[in-house]
Amino acid sequence: MITVEGISKTFLVAKREPGIKHAVKSLFHREYTAVEALRDVSFSIAPGEIVGYIGPNGAGKSTTIKVMSGILVPDRGICKIKGYTPWLDRVQYVKHIGVVFGQRSQLWWDVPVIESFELLRDIYNVPHAEYKKTLTLLVETLDLSSIMYTPVRQLSLGQRMRCEIAASLLHSPSILFLDEPTIGLDAVSKIAVRHFIKEINKERGVTVILTTHDMNDIEALADRILLIGKGTLLYDGSVAGLRGRFGTRRTITADYHENAKPIEIPGASLLSWTPERAIISVDTEQVMISEAITSLSSQVELLDVTIDSQPIEDIIVQMYKEYEI
Repeated sequence: MITVEGISKTFLVAKREPGIKHAVKSLFHREYTAVEALRDVSFSIAPGEIVGYIGPNGAGKSTTIKVMSGILVPDRGICKIKGYTPWLDRVQYVKHIGVVFGQRSQLWWDVPVIESFELLRDIYNVPHAEYKKTLTLLVETLDLSSIMYTPVRQLSLGQRMRCEIAASLLHSPSILFLDEPTIGLDAVSKIAVRHFIKEINKERGVTVILTTHDMNDIEALADRILLIGKGTLLYDGSVAGLRGRFGTRRTITADYHENAKPIEIPGASLLSWTPERAIISVDTEQVMISEAITSLSSQVELLDVTIDSQPIEDIIVQMYKEYEI
């Protein structure tokens, strides 16, 4: 469904030193710095996939999404989505995609939500019967019935984001681009948005490309991760593959009968210790979990043991450091 080959994009950013002298000089002669936002980025996405597109700020995530949605034209490279080139076939192409930018609204601030939806129906020329059917489904699933006649400016952030997602799906697109869709949302709103994304992917087969800094979103939704840094694609694979490659650390939390002597496990790090509990970090490439447990049981009388995987955030940071992003 989506094929991106060798996409590159460079921006010219004006550069000026502080002070009146340099301000006057810049009126007649401006200096620019070339910033390479994307460098030879290539990947393909199959129908029905949910792909997490991650990377630090300035890595090129939003630039990629804007190229794929037809907003930006790359300097070179090929992008084919459902047979269209986004920036050349925009009128026909936009009928097949929905886009949500977390910090930009596609709703009209001073009118009720329902009127924004009606305007979007006219823009996309959606048949009335199809629009009503889709709207009913979106209102029920996203719990919008109580706010449909409220002006957008009076909505909370969580309410507005649910409306933004509904607005992006009124024309029944087959591809959904989500750029930071849960930014600033509370826990309840995040869970509601994640649940809805899963539902439309499962029930309608909507392909979802998700960019976010919230790794909980990635773990909850994405089947696959694309990691970008400094405009270059660094990793393309599953969350499990990411853990297998970088997430070799495990955290062991051990509760035991009171013991005055601190625990020592060769090759492991003691993160915290009390006479009744120890938290230990183990690198499974150096020490097997079974060996660590055996060593623990030889030193204390165990009551309970919990083993946790390395948080996905820590793994991502580890990758950033490895690639010196």
